[in-house]
Amino acid sequence: MSYSVRVFPSREALAQSYAAILIKDLDRIEPDHYYTIALSGGSTPEFLFHYLSENYAERISWEKLLVFWGDERCVPPEDKESNFRMAYENLLQNVPIPDANVFRIRGEDDPGAEARQYSELVTSMVPFYNGIPQFDLMLLGLGDDGHIASIFPDRPDLFSTGQLYDVAVKPDNRQKRITATGRLINNSSKIYYIVTGKSKASIVSEIIEGKSGSGLYPASRVMPASGHIVWMLDTAAASLLRSEQLNK
Repeated sequence: MSYSVRVFPSREALAQSYAAILIKDLDRIEPDHYYTIALSGGSTPEFLFHYLSENYAERISWEKLLVFWGDERCVPPEDKESNFRMAYENLLQNVPIPDANVFRIRGEDDPGAEARQYSELVTSMVPFYNGIPQFDLMLLGLGDDGHIASIFPDRPDLFSTGQLYDVAVKPDNRQKRITATGRLINNSSKIYYIVTGKSKASIVSEIIEGKSGSGLYPASRVMPASGHIVWMLDTAAASLLRSEQLNK
């Protein structure tokens, strides 16, 4: 497993770089093949999605994408808490991606049943590697507590379970979530962390530099066996990193 740290002077520069990566990856896709991506929720992905729709709606081969989610809140799709709603309003409704290429987690359904159903859906749609589905790209944010997707520090078992998606509960408000598990996340071909803002600087430095106690953070357990982790940070989020870690 390898990783790189890329630091950008602004969120806009970060989004431009991400767009260039996506364009390059999609250009490599053969006709009648697809590129599978799992989206993240959160404020930084919201900015990224909006930026892409505003500036790259006609410049990215959206029809080559199959869009999935890494996690979802157990709410209806029209709820302001919905990860699907955020992605739809900021990106999907504004770019020429076919509705048939978008596979949302049904947060309004019974959580356990939907976790199983979505696992079956991903299994049927995503090519396999190591005997389980492999997303071409897993997009991750980073919580202040080191959580990724909806795997929080109190659920390390979600990295050892044999399930692909499972039910989690956000510790502070007890909101139920459906989340990809470590088994699926760590099988991704590429993982991109998108992290911005001064409030994330401390947790970013702890995890990237492997400081004492950082192993308790779910983000520290993201170690794709076959892939590569890329940390895409703005200068604020990277402000506490040692110089030798930057643009590694």
